[in-house]
Amino acid sequence: MKRDAITQLLRWKTDSLRKPMLLLGARQVGKTWLMKEFGKQEFSNVAYIRFDLDEQVKRNFEQDLNIKRLLQVIQLHAGFRLIPGKTLIIFDEIQECPAALTSLKYFCEEAPEYHVMAAGSLLGLYEHKGTGFPVGKVDMMTLYPMSFREFLSAIDKELYVELLDSDDETMVNNFSASLTDMLKIYYYVGGMPEAVKAYVQTGDFNRVRAIHQALLLGYQRDFSKHAPKEVTPRISLIWDSIPAQLSRENKKFTCKTVEPGLRMRDLEVALQWLYDAGLLFSIPRISKPAIPVAAYKEAAFKTFFLDVGLLAAHAELPAKVILEGNRIFCEFKGALAEQYVQQELRATSGLTPVYWSADNGRAEVDFIIQHEMELVPIEVKAESNLQAKSLKVYCRKFHCAQAIRTSMALWNEQTMPLDDVGSVCRLINLPLYAVYRAPAILRVGGGCSRVRLGRLVEKSCGKCGKDGTCVPKF
Repeated sequence: MKRDAITQLLRWKTDSLRKPMLLLGARQVGKTWLMKEFGKQEFSNVAYIRFDLDEQVKRNFEQDLNIKRLLQVIQLHAGFRLIPGKTLIIFDEIQECPAALTSLKYFCEEAPEYHVMAAGSLLGLYEHKGTGFPVGKVDMMTLYPMSFREFLSAIDKELYVELLDSDDETMVNNFSASLTDMLKIYYYVGGMPEAVKAYVQTGDFNRVRAIHQALLLGYQRDFSKHAPKEVTPRISLIWDSIPAQLSRENKKFTCKTVEPGLRMRDLEVALQWLYDAGLLFSIPRISKPAIPVAAYKEAAFKTFFLDVGLLAAHAELPAKVILEGNRIFCEFKGALAEQYVQQELRATSGLTPVYWSADNGRAEVDFIIQHEMELVPIEVKAESNLQAKSLKVYCRKFHCAQAIRTSMALWNEQTMPLDDVGSVCRLINLPLYAVYRAPAILRVGGGCSRVRLGRLVEKSCGKCGKDGTCVPKF
């Protein structure tokens, strides 16, 4: 398989200010494979230590944190000489040895010439954030399930990846039917590496679903294994409620969907545990789109799953819907489409979206992302329906320079009138299978608009050129 995270690791390898790399992510997203594959591709040899199995090495780390001595321990364990720049040192399941986690600080300060990577359970790592965590002494990268782009590479459709990366709208539209079919399969298979591997090797959707169920069961076992006993029942209730939370037209998380009578203060600890485990993601609401976004987040939020394939499995979506035209896109009233979009934005661009809704509840935009110093709305349509009343309300209310409407319709652009004096918004109709290209196709500074960063910068808009640039008229 091919993971785009390798590119990020290559930059880390050659960075003169490099620190030990701490790889974050939920269980089973491929952290161990990525570290070993990176070592295989880019280094002469790899010194691999797994702290839940290598007890002798673990005891040596617990003895003291003398880096010169620890390097000798690692060398003896590996059976070959450690050579800076040629050897990759990997600490796996590092949460099982808090001393090893702390040692990353000393590798950073006393042995920066060595390439050191570490990974482990998110839950275990968060347990050590108070004491012993090497704050400021590690580089960190989060690994997510495989994106649709990576899925295409895995199923030997690399030419389609190159096509999408080209941003050639006409050519992409010519192959829209094929891309749509592959996206339907991705909605079912998802991006968990084991599920993708099973699909590539067998093409058996039942086999894929069995893997999903095993993963879901493993996560549920983690609830009782790692979570405080008093919190475990509510973690399970939240976990089981997610398909119902996302099946409504208004996907705002509600306590009554978890269990009638519960209040948010009853669920806060359980929700945070699921966030810390990397199993759920929160998309907060903003009522005012302004920068910095963090200053305008409100209490309301949506909650999404780790992976679209796991969501489909958790909701018991049958495999046969893949063979029934567009029906798959109608399940959960767009829940799978929204799950997929937020997942792609995180995995491919590192974006953390928010959403907007009007105070009267009559309009809602699915996602808002920050592009440079501009906030860009994204409306998600599960099929080819291009009606987007809420998006129009938002763009006109806040005079957006550019906006994205993603659906199964063809790739094109149009202008959206904002007022009666000629202001328009650049509206990009972006196919769902190309949504990862959103940051690349947005213009810096936007298109034609009278408002920048919440300030009225011109009295009215002048004539908008064919290239999308705005000629202000003061």
